[in-house]
Amino acid sequence: MEVVKIESVTRTYKIGKLETQALRGVDLCIENGEFTALIGPSGSGKTTLLQMIGCLDQPTNGRVLINNKDVTRLNRNQRADMRRGTIGFVFQFFALIPTLSAYENVEMPLLLNGHSPKERKERVMELLQAVDLVDRANNRPDQLSGGQQQRVAVARALAPKPTLVLADEPTANLDTTNGKQVMEIMKRLNKETGVTFIFATHDPRVISYADRVVTLQDGLITKDSKVNGKS
Repeated sequence: MEVVKIESVTRTYKIGKLETQALRGVDLCIENGEFTALIGPSGSGKTTLLQMIGCLDQPTNGRVLINNKDVTRLNRNQRADMRRGTIGFVFQFFALIPTLSAYENVEMPLLLNGHSPKERKERVMELLQAVDLVDRANNRPDQLSGGQQQRVAVARALAPKPTLVLADEPTANLDTTNGKQVMEIMKRLNKETGVTFIFATHDPRVISYADRVVTLQDGLITKDSKVNGKS
């Protein structure tokens, strides 16, 4: 089953009279349960493509389908609903709310989606257990290491049980040990839950965990390979 389908997507940015083509006719399908890396040098278009999939930006031309729904036809509120219920996000700089505890950060998407207190508690504790942070549930982000903050971010992304998680340079601000731990947790949760993961990276540590590697250059996909024994 296709979770993501990109059809002839272009994205042109205009700054005054200057135009920059970030994507130049991209076609891509991502199947349910894949663990896919988008790679390429700075300016290749990988982050722009991730933003298209995440309903954070819209193509100049072409279509983006998430779970067979054409999100390019949705209005701003409908795209926000799609992000809140279907897509989880893990950012390079963690993006945790600094005044909230780890527990409360993971709980936030569930509050926004109207879950009951009982449902929220069960889900949050399940996820904190999954990322090995139950003992840090009451700590604020400034009381956590970078690796711990990113693990909270992974738990938060999975809280509403999305079908798709997008991660933009998820290990860029982590040392080798913490980067490895975060990737191993994401990979394990991908296998256990079946959630599709797509991540943009230039980090070889991250690429080595991928089952599929999609290479972009100058706004085009130049290579698409299954790895780790997958065909």
